[in-house]
Amino acid sequence: MRQVTLWNLVFLLGVLIGGSIASHWGTTQDIAISPATKAALTRLGLHDLSGVAPHEIFSWRALLTLRGFVSVVLGGLLVGFGTAYAGGCTSGHAISGLANFELPSLIAVIGFFAGGLAATYFILPHLL
Repeated sequence: MRQVTLWNLVFLLGVLIGGSIASHWGTTQDIAISPATKAALTRLGLHDLSGVAPHEIFSWRALLTLRGFVSVVLGGLLVGFGTAYAGGCTSGHAISGLANFELPSLIAVIGFFAGGLAATYFILPHLL
């Protein structure tokens, strides 16, 4: 078993302190979304488009609904399964694997994009 070094603990402490400072005293900025995207999201039932992620889906209150449970919990389990099944995460395959010209990484990245497009156009509209 590998020992945790002091550097790792200091880094973790810095992340926690920096995140706390940013969440309490940082400014909120709206994400620039095109009018066509806003209209499409409104048709899907999302009305609060402030912040990084829609609060109607990604909040504690939304997690207690079927839609929130499926999109957050079940989606997270599927991402974890896909990472284990593909032998690495999207960043690992797309950055490191493609930089090394590895065919399995190319196949995995194509699968990630195809899965993302299929989920966006065929599954997400039914969840919203």
